[in-house]
Amino acid sequence: QVQLVESGGGLVQAGGSLRLSCAASGRTFSPYAMGWFRQAPGKERDFVAAITWGGGSTFYSGSVKGRFSISRDKDKNTVLLQIDSLKPEDTAVYYCAAANKAGVMRSASYDYWGQGTQVTVSS
Repeated sequence: QVQLVESGGGLVQAGGSLRLSCAASGRTFSPYAMGWFRQAPGKERDFVAAITWGGGSTFYSGSVKGRFSISRDKDKNTVLLQIDSLKPEDTAVYYCAAANKAGVMRSASYDYWGQGTQVTVSS
């Protein structure tokens, strides 16, 4: 069993930055990839970014590429999401997830999910 705990969300003005963190715990933790998704009120959960655990390959949605940066610390079992140049449309609950198979842009590939952390961007 894997537990994921997100932190780092908050209220920030447009143009500001946040760094989200996801700490993973479990007896053995070696996923295929870790990802971040977000869900705005009344909308579906959307892919944001992912990183393969072994090779560190990164993937981003078009709407965040160039502003978001995902990284991982294998020693600490932690995944970070650096968010810069925040926009009001980035407001959402951000979820961390662990995938054990390829297809990292699809939520169906992820087996474990965190509780989410709220990011609110004011204009």
